[in-house]
Amino acid sequence: MTTILVADDERNIVQLCRMYLTNEGFTVETATNGREALDRVHQTKPALVILDLMMPEMDGWEVCRRIRKESDVPIIMLTARGDDVDKIVGLELGADDYVTKPFNPRELVARVKAVLRRYQASTTPARILHVGNLTIDAERREVTVGGRVVELRPKEFDLLSTLAKNPGVVFDREKLLKLAWGYEYFGDSRTVDVHVTWLRDKLRASTARIQTVWGVGYKLVETDGSDPDLGRRKKSAPAEAAGSE
Repeated sequence: MTTILVADDERNIVQLCRMYLTNEGFTVETATNGREALDRVHQTKPALVILDLMMPEMDGWEVCRRIRKESDVPIIMLTARGDDVDKIVGLELGADDYVTKPFNPRELVARVKAVLRRYQASTTPARILHVGNLTIDAERREVTVGGRVVELRPKEFDLLSTLAKNPGVVFDREKLLKLAWGYEYFGDSRTVDVHVTWLRDKLRASTARIQTVWGVGYKLVETDGSDPDLGRRKKSAPAEAAGSE
């Protein structure tokens, strides 16, 4: 059976999640603080983690960050705060989805199933992508440039893979959010710009470049190794970072 870890210091929330998830055939493990959540991740190896943002001993952001240093397990964040900034921070740390309290438990179960489907679909194909001297191994979730491994965060890998599956195709930010993050656009696309900046820095030695299509979005193209976009990008960095197009 598929194991779900529910980490929340509100016992009524934990009990509600356990009841609805168990009814859907899941095995449910629980934790009531951040440190216990980390221990349970190591002990039970869950297929998905439901993680409250505000927990004692260690908050959900820190738990998410530590999990992401060692695992790609899907994470759904729970919060009583509806601030978009909280959502952006959680998603940039590697969370896969976000649910605001109070929530409909049936919606949470539906999101759990949807995230698991996306995760399983992204890890089953053994396809290897090549763009210039850039190689992306979907099965190993490994990226190399000229044979040298490049360490990427989980969402950096997902974003790069999305672009590499369709080289030369322009994606707007909202489309990239949906394809790489797996959630609907909710009001701020700056997280895409941040991840593109990180990828460009890590892929400097690659002949595959993420190019900005001004007023539209991004595309991945093969080049001769030079970066004609660099000068314009420096001049326009404040506007791009703010997602002002």
